Amino acid sequence: MRTLTRILTATTAAMALSGTVLATAGPASAANRDGVCDTGEFCYYFNSNNQGSLSDFTGSIADYSTTQPTCYDFKGAGEGKGKCIKNAAASVWNRSSKTVRVYFNTGHTGTYQDFAANAKGNLNASLKNQNASHQFSPSSSTRSNMSFSLYTAAGRITCGFDGYTTTSGRHEGIDIARGVGSNVHALTAGKVINVARGATGRAGLSTIAIYNSVLNKTVIYLHSAPLSSLRVGQQVTRGQTIATESWHGVSTRASAHTHVEMRLGQQTRAAKSVGDSHLDNPNPTSFWNSQGYSIR
Repeated sequence: MRTLTRILTATTAAMALSGTVLATAGPASAANRDGVCDTGEFCYYFNSNNQGSLSDFTGSIADYSTTQPTCYDFKGAGEGKGKCIKNAAASVWNRSSKTVRVYFNTGHTGTYQDFAANAKGNLNASLKNQNASHQFSPSSSTRSNMSFSLYTAAGRITCGFDGYTTTSGRHEGIDIARGVGSNVHALTAGKVINVARGATGRAGLSTIAIYNSVLNKTVIYLHSAPLSSLRVGQQVTRGQTIATESWHGVSTRASAHTHVEMRLGQQTRAAKSVGDSHLDNPNPTSFWNSQGYSIR
């Protein structure tokens, strides 16, 4: 009887030990937000080249928040641990089986960078320490409507790039209209390098030029009435109101619109369109797409 008892006791202990080992080994690969970059996760690193503390995710996040204790933070060991990840990440490792897109803005908008399944890499110059959201399995439909974003309300494109049909010359930008008095918002961030206020009527052309040094591009807005507070040297954020729709440099009120033009480098004025047969600007479609906009 004593021999049987010893055998049963030993068997029970072995089963208990086996159960402990299995329980420990099972869930490790499915760990969630534990500061370890597990299989199936997308991970941010505080430093470039996958160095420093990391923050791991298993799904899309539209807003990381910016203050503790509500923000998503760096959890792994190393430099940056405990800091909020918004606008603080420098590199990533995508250990999921899906493409993951990192965005400049919250809500999965703005300029972005895609990381294929199992890819490692540094965030590019537009997104390093400027990351605000990410999305698993993104699609082209995530781009914002450019005409809507200009007014944050329904607008319409009245003339596309190089789209003149009854006017002589080559159209160097995109004309978008909604209605006189509608607020006009900056489509990119940057520094105001020129403001010409103009006046209504053909002879009163207005100009706003905003230069983004990271992109080395200038976005120029014509015909709208700049806000009285807008000044050269001012830093403008994406989405900030900069003007109201008007007809400065346009012959009639009925033709009011905002001409939006992308120029390479630092430029204070728009390229000549009317009566000029040469295109100075490249087709801007790829640029606007890279900023998260579809041209419609």
